[in-house]
Amino acid sequence: MAKKDNVNPWDFLSQYKGTFFEGEWPTLVEMFNITVERYPNNKCFTAFAPTELSLTYKEVHDKVIQVASYLGEQGVKSGDNVAVTGKNSPEWAVAYLAILYTGATVVPIDYQLSDKEIEHLIKHSSATRLFIDKERMEKIDKKNTLGIVEKISLEPIDQENYIFNKKATKKVKLDKSSETDIAAILYTSGTTGNPKGVMLSHSNLVSDCYLAQAHMTLYPTDVFYALLPIHHSYTMLAVFIEAISVGAEIVFGKKLIVSQILKELKMGKVTMFLAVPMLFNKMLRGLLNGIREKGIVVYGLIRFLMSISGVIKKVFKVNPGHKMFKGILAKLSMDNIRICISGGGPLPSSTFKLFNQLGIDFVQGYGLTETSPIITLNPVYAYMETSVGKILPRTEMKILEPDSRNIGEILVKGPMVMQGYYKNQEATDEVLSKDGWLRTGDAGYIDANNYVYLTGRKKSLIVTDGGKNVFPEEIEDVFQLYDEIEQLCVMGYITDKKNKSEGIRVVIYPAEKYLEGVAKEHSDASKKEAAVLSHMQQVVDEVNKELLPYKRITRLTIAKEPLEMTSTKKIKRHIVAKVYENL
Repeated sequence: MAKKDNVNPWDFLSQYKGTFFEGEWPTLVEMFNITVERYPNNKCFTAFAPTELSLTYKEVHDKVIQVASYLGEQGVKSGDNVAVTGKNSPEWAVAYLAILYTGATVVPIDYQLSDKEIEHLIKHSSATRLFIDKERMEKIDKKNTLGIVEKISLEPIDQENYIFNKKATKKVKLDKSSETDIAAILYTSGTTGNPKGVMLSHSNLVSDCYLAQAHMTLYPTDVFYALLPIHHSYTMLAVFIEAISVGAEIVFGKKLIVSQILKELKMGKVTMFLAVPMLFNKMLRGLLNGIREKGIVVYGLIRFLMSISGVIKKVFKVNPGHKMFKGILAKLSMDNIRICISGGGPLPSSTFKLFNQLGIDFVQGYGLTETSPIITLNPVYAYMETSVGKILPRTEMKILEPDSRNIGEILVKGPMVMQGYYKNQEATDEVLSKDGWLRTGDAGYIDANNYVYLTGRKKSLIVTDGGKNVFPEEIEDVFQLYDEIEQLCVMGYITDKKNKSEGIRVVIYPAEKYLEGVAKEHSDASKKEAAVLSHMQQVVDEVNKELLPYKRITRLTIAKEPLEMTSTKKIKRHIVAKVYENL
């Protein structure tokens, strides 16, 4: 909740200290117990597919205790690691909490990984048990070589092994965690290499949850939409943990399909919509195209009214757009939405600006898995369109070796910074200093008001012939609202081996709808390819006009296949670079 009159959103915890918890922060278990005490009859978890299911906080608590007692009877205890992998669902969330209630550590694993990759992470994490969707249950650990004692189904189609049917035969005393114990081991998505297991303590996650609320008011009446994979730190903290900290409802989405998303947003009366830039860009493009179809006069009038709405919102701190454009927002099923939050990647300021003009409180934040993940968040009442947000309370940040523009690697220190990488002290020492400063690997700068601005990943930096530093993300942002482009990746290519200087290239995968239109005009494959290349070169030329000379693209490649992405829709740069380095 927004900080007012020196009142912090976590101050209410003081009335529970000494009864529900003893430390500086409650554990996740203690936090959930407090919420159940405060809001037992609030809706907690809701799903519309494959069958409709809705549980209150009291009902979820009962199921969590039931499953935790079963695990405890089977010998699960403090010091054990238990894995969970599957599509977003109430069952997934109950498994997560039940593991914590035994005193054990939860290992959330990306369900979109291959069987081999999932097995590798299970083995690396030393997980003794696995919660998993029925369709993958028989495929994982076929040879029983991973040391998994039991696999429990997250889907009711397997009644015998179904999570909600697991019960203890007697009363079980469960181990209790302290706030410094490891709550979760989160494996990074591996956009730049092999995944590492990030160890996050209970206090890492709980402190981050409450400190983020200093920049954003949350209510027990809010409805969060868990659309992105819940194993990922972004959804886990910003949706799952934030919601259960205030007694809000979570609607679980399973598929990144726009028609399904719009349906669930409306059915769930979602007020808090968190997603990645790619999805917000796609929704905005669809909306603007729909307005354009009404004719140039109507389109011009609406855009004019949007600009007026944006000025009023920014200058006078009132929001006329939500009422003015209620009909337009309803077409996107966004008429109930209070706040949209973009994370997981850079967002073009134009998208940020247009959503705010439409009356949506649209903000973005920044963080890493290693920081639980939130370290900056734009306050709704004082947002900066080009910034990834204001530094959270109790969080320190500095720039390492800033250049002439004050840009350098961002270092962060605070209660949300990880405990280290699991079984990888060498990697831990590379990024985490003895006095708690974490090297983020991201480059950017901080203004006088503690707002942070990102320029790109340090590892993907391009050094041009003139010795200028260019971050691919700065260029990619300019492309994001071109409908004919589905994916793109900007990278360097060697122009001078001796001086290690680089030129700038872009790999583009065109949108299917655009390709279908080209195919109707050109039946010959070679002519179709030439037409696509010609048009994309025109797009690149347009973008180049908006860029400084040293940032301009000098090489274009059209991808024949989609570029490989993580589950949160980030391009895997290291793989794209390897595939296209000699083309």
